[in-house]
Amino acid sequence: MQDAIVIIPTYNEIENIEAIIDAVFDQSHEVHILVVDDNSPDETALKVELYQSKYLERLFLLKRNGKHGLGTAYVEGFKWCLKRDYEFVFEMDADFSHDPKDLKLLYAVCKEDNIDLAIGSRYIQGVNVVNWPLSRVLLSYTASLYVRLITGMNILDPTAGFVCYRRETLEKINLDQIKFIGYAFQIEMKYITYRNKFIIKEVPIIFTDRIRGASKLSKGIIGEAIFGVLQMRLKIILGN
Repeated sequence: MQDAIVIIPTYNEIENIEAIIDAVFDQSHEVHILVVDDNSPDETALKVELYQSKYLERLFLLKRNGKHGLGTAYVEGFKWCLKRDYEFVFEMDADFSHDPKDLKLLYAVCKEDNIDLAIGSRYIQGVNVVNWPLSRVLLSYTASLYVRLITGMNILDPTAGFVCYRRETLEKINLDQIKFIGYAFQIEMKYITYRNKFIIKEVPIIFTDRIRGASKLSKGIIGEAIFGVLQMRLKIILGN
């Protein structure tokens, strides 16, 4: 995985950040990590800075001046990576909801099967979610059905946040036009990839809810996803 980098966006993840960095690097001595921190009040960024001496030239930090949202964090991270020679770029949460052991699986799908976007999917083989209340499972699964209905994408987990992009896929997307910042960002990126006729494959993973730290899900993020999908589809219909 010498040509791959994992982007991990953070906001108040000081309880998880060292452990997730170690766990990712345990999977490969060649993969790199870019932490994009939104000025965490708990000083997550400082913890990463202190940890960089342990992983020289492999652990990088992009500090932002405020809490600007998941979508913009990833967009800045993508741009940072595209200025360098990485061929495969991952999205991954800091809270261990995504198992670092699955990084190799997504990487192999992209590299060996020549896939443009590999998605770590919670729903490709039933419902593979651990420690979520039934209400959260129903919300997520219903949202996925809704997205498929509106967009026509045959993706069972369109809000998934554990993915691997080929470099060429990200280069084709106009990152400056990405609009959404929460779950709608994940949908928007997949929809643009789908519209550009890139090859997308879902890979089954087990998603485990966080043990430490607080969830960033809010009513505003949910609302953005609901109405954002409609906005995306209407723009296509109207030719904008």
